[in-house]
Amino acid sequence: MKQIQILVVMNLEQRYELITKNTEEVIQPEEVKKLLQEKEKIRAYAGFEISGYLHLGTGFVIGKKLKDFAEAGIHTIIFLADWHSYINDKLGGDMEAIQAAGEYFEHAMRSVGLDLPNVEYIYSHEIADTSEYWEKVIRIAKHATLTRIIRCLPIMGRKETEEMNSSWLFYPPMQAADIKQMEIDIALGGTDQRKIHVLTREVFPKLKWKKPVIIHTPLLMGLTGSSGRMDLTPEELQELKMSKSKPMSAIFIHDSPKTVQKKIRKAICPPKEIKNNPVAEIVRLVVFPNLEKFEVSRPEKYGGDVTYNSWEELVKDYTEGSLSPVDLKNGVTDAINRLLEPVHKYFEKRKDLLELMSKLTGVPVA
Repeated sequence: MKQIQILVVMNLEQRYELITKNTEEVIQPEEVKKLLQEKEKIRAYAGFEISGYLHLGTGFVIGKKLKDFAEAGIHTIIFLADWHSYINDKLGGDMEAIQAAGEYFEHAMRSVGLDLPNVEYIYSHEIADTSEYWEKVIRIAKHATLTRIIRCLPIMGRKETEEMNSSWLFYPPMQAADIKQMEIDIALGGTDQRKIHVLTREVFPKLKWKKPVIIHTPLLMGLTGSSGRMDLTPEELQELKMSKSKPMSAIFIHDSPKTVQKKIRKAICPPKEIKNNPVAEIVRLVVFPNLEKFEVSRPEKYGGDVTYNSWEELVKDYTEGSLSPVDLKNGVTDAINRLLEPVHKYFEKRKDLLELMSKLTGVPVA
């Protein structure tokens, strides 16, 4: 019922704006509009490896975009990639542990607002148990060179120069086959997924399959930043993204208010500099899309409280120096703790899942 109500109150332009706002790249915008015009039941997805605790980038950057899709009346699939996680040696390559952690991941995504009628959770083992699926994997592999597949390995966080486990070569064709098997119209991911998404658009027409629309969100930078470097390549930016494997550089959705404050205080935050400033990036990519405004509380002698209703307003004050790094950090701490309150409340009744993740990862909730 909720999905029908959304479709009634939104026209095509409103749905298009909701689907594409706060994104890094849309391939191709005209294809999104055509989908909205011609197809009633659009299917979108984002795939996730299962390993550690959810962080802000997954929960509030990609998570927010998935909510936008659902609110625009799109059937939205959260794909829990257990086989892919196994190939990539997540949780020690223990499939039993990976699948157990999948329940945590599903509840974590629900806790950030993805508990909606038209949001579906699918595990990779649910679609990979047929010869039909593996036929797609092989057909895709037949139409991609080995060199092209190897170039896609950064989607796993792997470098092309690493000594390869041969199972890694299955990963890109499987990810492409997932899209076809679930009949996906829109594939969503961070910009680190670009190579495999472009591969699907190259290969699918050769197989006479409809190529998916691709939408990429920006990557949220880890709190340690870029050590002052401004001329970073896309590959270097990918390595600096917030990651579960770097706990002190990431803010997890279960972090306590004190832990959030501690991490933000230690974060790189150069004065008057916005580019590659991880604290400012949290405002741009997490706070404004999810809270719509950014509030800073400070004593009158330092200018008093201030509210920013747009990113541009914040950039102006910060680059001119009227908003200090301490002000920015305090505002970000307050905003993140506001966003995490519903998550903490949700997991009060699911502490068993946090205990499970603590056991599986060796990292307790802080």
